[in-house]
Amino acid sequence: MSDPRISGIGMTSQRTRARMQERLRSQGITSEEVLAVMGSIPRHIFVDEALSSRAYEDTALPIGFGQTISNPYTVARMTEILFAEGALNKVLEVGTGCGYQSAVLSKMAKEVYSVERIAPLMAKARKHFHELRITNVRLKHTDGGMGLPEVAPFEGIIVTAAATHVPRELLQQLAPGGRLVIPVGAREQRLVLIEHTGTEYRETTLEAVKFVPLLGGVI
Repeated sequence: MSDPRISGIGMTSQRTRARMQERLRSQGITSEEVLAVMGSIPRHIFVDEALSSRAYEDTALPIGFGQTISNPYTVARMTEILFAEGALNKVLEVGTGCGYQSAVLSKMAKEVYSVERIAPLMAKARKHFHELRITNVRLKHTDGGMGLPEVAPFEGIIVTAAATHVPRELLQQLAPGGRLVIPVGAREQRLVLIEHTGTEYRETTLEAVKFVPLLGGVI
């Protein structure tokens, strides 16, 4: 990454990313692959320039349209859960946002499909992928709760906004042996892992989280 904006300086430098990795490790992230990927991606380019010096803090930051980029720990944790059983070929992300989670997934899965309901955010994400030469993420402007039935099934599905319940459409698009990670709840939200055993959906409720709500429709 010869572009100085991408490689970063000062509070956006590789040294700052290394400190973020160590913090994530101290917070309980154990996957060395996830930690390496988190350290390799310049998170600061996914936020407005005025916020770039805060990009590696453990906090969610606004990206416009009432949306946020999740804090690094949440991104790392959800990614670690999704890939806990090993590599995945085809993954669906519901809620592209600025594209940071998509970029992390792109380093770990063969194919990433990501849907976003807010067209200007999707355009920004596409620009970031071009800058970073990420070519295995396919975007679609659509209602995320519907998933992408025309491309299903998926070995992994990750949802980056809180649903009041697990959408049936997403369950139907999860391949046997697949894993779905989704925040569920309104005022109080928790991460939920759903595993498709082939004969049933096994649900595990995990830690408390805070996400913007999963909304329907497109804008």
